[in-house]
Amino acid sequence: DEALEIGAQMIVTHHPILFRARRNLCADDAEGRLLVRLAGSGLAMAAMHTNFDAAPGCMADLAAKKLGLTDCEVLEKMGETGDGTSYGIGCTGRFEQPMTLRAAAEQVKEAFGLPYAAVFGELDGEAVIQKAAVCPGSGGSTMGEALAAGTQVYITGDISHHEGIDAVAQGMAVIDAGHYGIEHIFTEFMEKYLMRKLGDAVKVVREKPAFPIQIV
Repeated sequence: DEALEIGAQMIVTHHPILFRARRNLCADDAEGRLLVRLAGSGLAMAAMHTNFDAAPGCMADLAAKKLGLTDCEVLEKMGETGDGTSYGIGCTGRFEQPMTLRAAAEQVKEAFGLPYAAVFGELDGEAVIQKAAVCPGSGGSTMGEALAAGTQVYITGDISHHEGIDAVAQGMAVIDAGHYGIEHIFTEFMEKYLMRKLGDAVKVVREKPAFPIQIV
């Protein structure tokens, strides 16, 4: 609605509308109604999901930078660019100074502007941590890589109850910042990227951050 109101011609998002194949396109469910409306509105849409997650300098690297991590490396390597730069999902790094798990959770909240972060691990323990791994979005698929890398705290956007408990049992704390909680940094990056590449040739209107969960 907002895009149509401002006369936008294209919507650029991180998450796509479709996550599963559809056998038909009709307005008998919420997803179908949205697709039909989008098709009839004249709006183009580009969704940069896994490609943005894996590209060098994009999602995980941006998150690590916000957290102030150093010595960063790709967590799940998918390949290399022509100049030999590794790319893939997530990254590992180190906090500049060792800190407690509680301090790390507070840093995650502050870095991403969050109302809360869920923590698996001994929140008020005396142990200090420095080695971290970041996987914005759902982190269950790269938890094994994080453990293999000697990660002390795994910062992700989505982890299941059992995955979190299993990680702690293997000596790795988990900070779940919410799926939206980390990935909303896409919009700020993309606004600056488009302005840098296209300049006055395009007007970019960025959606304001709006955490989708309310705490009762």
